[in-house]
Amino acid sequence: KKIEEKLRKELSTQFPGYSILGEEYGSEGDSNLRWIIDPIDGTRAFISGVASWGVLLGLTDGDTCLGGIMHQPFLKESFVADDQEAWLHNSDGATQLQSRQYAILEDAVIYCTHPYLFGSEKERCGFQNISAKCRMQRFGGDCYSYALLAYGCVDLVVEGLLQSYDIVPLIPIITQSGGIITNLDGEPPMNGGTIIAAANESLHAHAMEIMQEELNK
Repeated sequence: KKIEEKLRKELSTQFPGYSILGEEYGSEGDSNLRWIIDPIDGTRAFISGVASWGVLLGLTDGDTCLGGIMHQPFLKESFVADDQEAWLHNSDGATQLQSRQYAILEDAVIYCTHPYLFGSEKERCGFQNISAKCRMQRFGGDCYSYALLAYGCVDLVVEGLLQSYDIVPLIPIITQSGGIITNLDGEPPMNGGTIIAAANESLHAHAMEIMQEELNK
């Protein structure tokens, strides 16, 4: 709550008139330009001392996310994107992010925070069907798994029951690194829900096909 209070105060001072939506204190303002705040994404990871949590901040204009930040204070890393490029800022300087453009499903590394965090049994089975075809699956990544996808270490992230503040700030980090992220309708997940993030369009299409096969049974 203290993190969100500080961010709200600073943003309101520097950007008067902008709307704000945060996990802890809800929505205020009616401007189309809106800051999205998740003060600690991955609370369980934070509590247990696993550095997969982060501070999320995004700026939207209506149904478009103009830019996003995922800041991991313990690792002193900031994954930042605008509407053109995505970068990692750390002690080594700035590195432009690039997802794995030639990754295929059979060679993919897939992440999910928890396999039971889906809205239905069919969605969970769809995730399991996707992950069964991948080279490696890992759990517990929280927001850091999306950053690793943009960095070229992870190829797929499939998750459910997300709120807008969980995912919107991460959208430009994925897309401006060359990846793609959508809900199950193939649209940008501006309202959260169940999402598939992939390192490239072909991989995303393959994962979506498997998920839809399960949902249509």
